[in-house]
Amino acid sequence: MTPAAEVLRGDVLDVAPRLLGAHLTHAGVTVRLTEVEAYAGGDDPGSHAFRGRTPRTEVMFGRAGRLYVYFTYGMHFCANVVTGTEGSASAVLLRAGEVVGGHERAAERRPGVRERDLARGPARLARTLALGREQNGLDLLDDDGDGVLALGEPVDPALVRTGPRVGVSGPGGDGTAFPWRFWVDGEPTVSAYRAAVPRRRPTSDRG
Repeated sequence: MTPAAEVLRGDVLDVAPRLLGAHLTHAGVTVRLTEVEAYAGGDDPGSHAFRGRTPRTEVMFGRAGRLYVYFTYGMHFCANVVTGTEGSASAVLLRAGEVVGGHERAAERRPGVRERDLARGPARLARTLALGREQNGLDLLDDDGDGVLALGEPVDPALVRTGPRVGVSGPGGDGTAFPWRFWVDGEPTVSAYRAAVPRRRPTSDRG
């Protein structure tokens, strides 16, 4: 087992901050990750896998180091790195990063966008790296594959910040019960935080 594979097989709350500073390369562009979110499968109401295995989430139940790519809001793709042991369905959402290689190609995919915004947000990151439905299940630990994840040196723990996940509610409705978003302090590429909007049940006019 490679060192990267061993790291990714760990608990998702340990793996997520370890991915900060890692380099992900695909389709001629390399992004240094600056913001991620952890999702803990069946133990996490915010996870796509909370209710069990489905055709959509099958990849999450597989081997660590593969990409779980999903389509959201009818227009965007988002990418996650599968973690933990097979069957656990935990994964880390790649929320934001800094383009450190392939700048011209990144700019072609997102013309007119400022450098810091090329991969600032999960949908932007996926588009900049050309990650879509075809990359679902891609093995990032295969050096001869189409995508490669290089962990490198960990980010200084003093620079790692944590807080509620973006747009994900939980007990109490505000997401604070799951402070599983991790980011590098002071990084301009970190996305803007948006709190979850609690869903209100319709009120009856019968009083």
